[in-house]
Amino acid sequence: MRRRTVVEFAGSAALGLWAAFTVLTLAVVGRGGAPLFPDRALLSWSLGHHPGAAQTLARGITYTGTGAVPYVLVALSGLSVGRTRRQRLTAAALWLSCLCACQALRLAVMSLVARARPPMGSWATHASGWSFPSGHTTTSAATAGLVVVAACLRSPRGRRPVWVLAGVWGVLVGLTRVYLRVHWFSDVIGGWLFAGAWLATCLCAAARCLPAGAVRDREADPADSGARPG
Repeated sequence: MRRRTVVEFAGSAALGLWAAFTVLTLAVVGRGGAPLFPDRALLSWSLGHHPGAAQTLARGITYTGTGAVPYVLVALSGLSVGRTRRQRLTAAALWLSCLCACQALRLAVMSLVARARPPMGSWATHASGWSFPSGHTTTSAATAGLVVVAACLRSPRGRRPVWVLAGVWGVLVGLTRVYLRVHWFSDVIGGWLFAGAWLATCLCAAARCLPAGAVRDREADPADSGARPG
């Protein structure tokens, strides 16, 4: 894919996702943090459908959305990009910087919105801090996106299985936050929108500003230089 195409696509996606996130944030703030539709309905459904085995599985999935796991996945994804040691280290640093900056900005938004979580008596796992946007959801979605980008750069023809695995994992982590009743569903939607908007912004900036060979050799990316494989 040509650099200009990436810039235009990522830029458009970023604008749309930031706009959607802003609308949702204004709705949350406008209601004083009160649940939005269908937040209460999904909380009620979860309260009525929580067998022990399902909750144990949900806790196992949700724990992968925080702590060391996302950072290890992002670092390994970055290291998989590039042909030289310098390129791999550069990519790993860029990938980790993107995730860390996402976390810092997300924490700032959470503090500003200051939305309360669902009632503590319904929680099925430990949680702390404000509720919007969901931290586990944002972290796992951003991690999944960075893994997908790395897969596209590393092996464009074999990226589909990575897309599926990363996407399913990112979605499941977010859904477990609702199932375990520590987040409203709108918190999870906010996390997905925030992560997507941030990744699109970073991708647009990287495609526009980074040198062609920063993480991949030019000859390894014929589409970027306009060449076509024979």
